[in-house]
Amino acid sequence: MLRQRFIMDTTGLTDIQARQSLGQDTICAGMKDILDLIADARLHLQISCYVPFPSVYNELQEFTNNNNCDPEVVAKIDTWLVKKTPDRYEVQIPSRIFHEYVSYMRERINKGMNVAEEAIREASRECLIQNSQAETKPMVEKDIDREVVGSVVNKFRNKYRSALRYGILDSAPDIDVLLLAKELDAAVVAKDYGIQKWAEQLGVRFVPAETFPRMLQEYLRHTSR
Repeated sequence: MLRQRFIMDTTGLTDIQARQSLGQDTICAGMKDILDLIADARLHLQISCYVPFPSVYNELQEFTNNNNCDPEVVAKIDTWLVKKTPDRYEVQIPSRIFHEYVSYMRERINKGMNVAEEAIREASRECLIQNSQAETKPMVEKDIDREVVGSVVNKFRNKYRSALRYGILDSAPDIDVLLLAKELDAAVVAKDYGIQKWAEQLGVRFVPAETFPRMLQEYLRHTSR
């Protein structure tokens, strides 16, 4: 069997469907099982799984901290994922410009969302003051923000992100995953449609996060025979 390389996006280890396919309900347990499969694949099949450093590696560290994962999960990340910084200058696409453009787009998208959110809140407060018995704005702000305006803003965020962020690369870790895959002639493991779309454009093999554990299990099953 030819030696294979995979570049792990954060979603490659945190995807809900992937962990459910392994019979796990929590992020930590799912990550642990996937990392165990990666360990077996490396030891028995010489399959290498990389993580872009520091971008995606730092995201994984944040996930483990925010979800109070056992230190064993962090140790498995450090042991079985090869940390490598993509070469943003030598890969045969204008990678440095591309990288800066993605960071710029993410910043502008978030700024636009914040401006729109503030406009929603301000308009909502003015309307509510005019139609209530409150004498001053602070009398209605607290409860209204929590019960009414907050709900509207949350719905707006979801629709805004769906409209503007779906199918585009909007973070530095996304582009690092693609650059490293291009550099090492490796496959990308992710759940992100933006990464999938650009992987196709760059001629990079893409493996959906939800199927990756089953792929490793299939490799290992035939090896054991």
